Amino acid sequence: MPLLTVSGLRKRFNLEAGFFARFGRFVYAVNDVSFNIEKNEAYGLVGESGCGKTTTARLLVRMYEPDGGHIYYHHGDERTEIGLLRKEPLRQYRQKARYVFQDPARSLNPRMSVYDVLVSGFRWGGTPDSKLGNKQLREKAAAALEEVGLNAADLEKRPSEFSGGQRQRISIARGLLPQPELLICDEVVSALDVSIQCQILNLLLDIREKRIKNSLAMSFLFITHDLKVACYFCDRIGVMYSGELVEEAPASSLWREGQHPYTKMLFASASVPGKQPETTTIPKTEASNKNAAFGSAALCAFAPRCPRAQERCYSTPPPMVQIADGHKAKCHCIS
Repeated sequence: MPLLTVSGLRKRFNLEAGFFARFGRFVYAVNDVSFNIEKNEAYGLVGESGCGKTTTARLLVRMYEPDGGHIYYHHGDERTEIGLLRKEPLRQYRQKARYVFQDPARSLNPRMSVYDVLVSGFRWGGTPDSKLGNKQLREKAAAALEEVGLNAADLEKRPSEFSGGQRQRISIARGLLPQPELLICDEVVSALDVSIQCQILNLLLDIREKRIKNSLAMSFLFITHDLKVACYFCDRIGVMYSGELVEEAPASSLWREGQHPYTKMLFASASVPGKQPETTTIPKTEASNKNAAFGSAALCAFAPRCPRAQERCYSTPPPMVQIADGHKAKCHCIS
């Protein structure tokens, strides 16, 4: 049963910025994206920088307002449309869907103690636990810190006293404090050393296993540009390109059975250190934004870079083809 259902999600931004910028030309950061996140599932979104992964994640918690589509949150037999929530119900939903940012140095207030960082937003969450007394709240914050491998004595320290990996643990503890049902991890290991990346990934896996063992359902939306990390952590992976979801498959088989040309290029570049995906002579920026910048839906977004592009790729939007159970791709070249 799904925890979150995303259907036809769209978000556009004006192509130019500034007071005197012209209005009417847009970049389509998210263009008709649909997927489900099941309960207790880790769903990954992968792709190059600028493909729309982070914008999609921020739409799920209403940091941005969508221009189209629907986001449904399932709780028991009830289904709530997130776009209709306001004030108190929206605050309560944001306690159930928590966001962990990429850069902890920027997301943790350096003037606040770790304790204040953890509980400042939690106090305004609108849940029964947010009305706990100071003693109970401190105990809850200490338990969250210990769950991510830090000590209760660290509550009075400042974020600047910690290393990058420890700061990311604090960010994760802040996300875990209200016992969320969905944890959105936005490139949480990309700014860390490789050895620290492994520690954080294993920490998240341990947290997930403990929650499932204790019958506390928690799903993940895991955003990364690293395919190896996504295959290691996630159950299913959605591959994004130029604002569109071009392929979705189980993580265990995507590396072996990926069908979309872009997915194959990503895995080819990841398997050989320093190797870049093979492309046509069209520059990446032009190829990536040709569709998005002008809002065209009459061609395949990847066609200008695709070595298998056909005439119909420039005239007809490709369908999402069902390849196998749980595996689908958007491409004319897949029969």
